[in-house]
Amino acid sequence: MTTPASSSPSSASTPATRTVDLPGGLSLTIEEFGENTEGTGVLVLHGGGGPRTVTGISAALSEHVYVVKPIHPGFDGTPRPERFDTVADLAIAYLDLLDTLDLKDVMVIGNSIGGWIAAEMALRDNHGRIGALTLLNAVGIHAHMVENRVVDPRGMAPADISQLSFAKAEFRPDFASFTDEQRAAGAANQQTLAVYGGEHFTYDPKLRARLHRVTVPVLVVWGEEDGIAPLKYGRGYADSFPNGHFAPISDAAHFPQIEQLGATLGAIADFVSTVVKPGAAG
Repeated sequence: MTTPASSSPSSASTPATRTVDLPGGLSLTIEEFGENTEGTGVLVLHGGGGPRTVTGISAALSEHVYVVKPIHPGFDGTPRPERFDTVADLAIAYLDLLDTLDLKDVMVIGNSIGGWIAAEMALRDNHGRIGALTLLNAVGIHAHMVENRVVDPRGMAPADISQLSFAKAEFRPDFASFTDEQRAAGAANQQTLAVYGGEHFTYDPKLRARLHRVTVPVLVVWGEEDGIAPLKYGRGYADSFPNGHFAPISDAAHFPQIEQLGATLGAIADFVSTVVKPGAAG
């Protein structure tokens, strides 16, 4: 069922990489932080910035729980079957992954399009694998008001996207220093993202109206200075869930888990202790 891609044992901070064969013939590359000893864990889904944008939060969370970080097929040189081309396909694949790993009461954490995938997973979770969602500056819904809509970055220069995505200059990539190989890899990732995003790229026009069916607790964490997805968009996202909660993060933009990891982890910890598992021992 699985094929090792790395023989290194996994520790809390050093992931082990392997390929998991899912129903339907999809081979999925995952990184595992820690070990599955309790039959539960956290699934962390990256956005268009690629898997590295959620490595830090995955490692930090693994100090407390087993963490699985998939690489969306087509990102970082992984294969993507031609028929595998929508966010819904990713959502179903990751539900199949939870079944294959036999994980229950899972928190799914997703950044940007990863949050969109998480929401779609919750709508399709007929095996009851998901216990909670955490959306980090997620995209996926369509804002009613024009000024609150997500910026469509297609056609924008990478430096301009970076300017909107990070509140602090020190976190913005220095594209001038990239090698040709790094530039090609980044371009390939963006081409894959465009496939999954489809016609509207940053949203499904029907998603917001479906989110009332998501019954698990949902935390929406938002970098307040996001130039891609505005703060009011994030509040609207949280309000779309029956059990939605909102946590703004100051001095952060589209990647709060990078610019403000401590504050992001703190918001998740508060959410778990007060909403997901109130009264549980810390």
